[in-house]
Amino acid sequence: MAAESAEKKKASIKELTYSLLIAVGLALIIRTGVVQAYYIPSGSMEDSLLVGDYLFANKFIYGAPLDIPFTEINFGQLPGLRDPRPGEVVIFRSPEDPDRDLIKRCVAVGGQTVEIIDKVLYVDSQPFPNPPGVKFADGRRPIPRAVGGRDNFGPYLVPQGHYFMMGDNRDNSHDSRFIRAIPGHLLKGKAMILWWSWAGDRGGPYYDGLTSLPKVLGSYMLRLPGRVRYERLGDIIP
Repeated sequence: MAAESAEKKKASIKELTYSLLIAVGLALIIRTGVVQAYYIPSGSMEDSLLVGDYLFANKFIYGAPLDIPFTEINFGQLPGLRDPRPGEVVIFRSPEDPDRDLIKRCVAVGGQTVEIIDKVLYVDSQPFPNPPGVKFADGRRPIPRAVGGRDNFGPYLVPQGHYFMMGDNRDNSHDSRFIRAIPGHLLKGKAMILWWSWAGDRGGPYYDGLTSLPKVLGSYMLRLPGRVRYERLGDIIP
């Protein structure tokens, strides 16, 4: 009887282990190839996306990179359903820092010509419509000594297989005006929906600038209801 009980216990542990491994494997597959959560740490996409916004991205639509999670090993890219379209908010790997992901709006694709004249964006000589959340931190009037080609740029022909990305916060975004067009193999996904948002977030919901852990947690719990941007939860990203 004791031997039979031990065998049943061993079988149960084995079954539980298999179940956990399958669950972890499925979670990694979903994260790697289908959907991934991202956090907005900077204001380069204000006022469309705010610091403290958390979003889900569709990694399947453009063809997800085949990365081994938590490593720098890449085996290429899955075939996508379609290419990014002008106006879509795209997540991509930084061409300057492979460990860093960026989020910007695609404004032009390969074969199109981009030009910025006194802060106005033109694609193929036509004004590109400003998204609803576009922001000009320094005002609409161009600054003659603006850094690089921020206020006046181009004309620039986007190479085939590349995408010209710009932040909606046009005066405070390190984007294709400075790093040029983004090659397709660096694309990671299309921003879809906001699932959480914290007002005044600096480095995540648990950051409080305090050194004492009990004080951090206590202050966090006291301010929790007032920090959530309830009106943004569930917003589809334009």
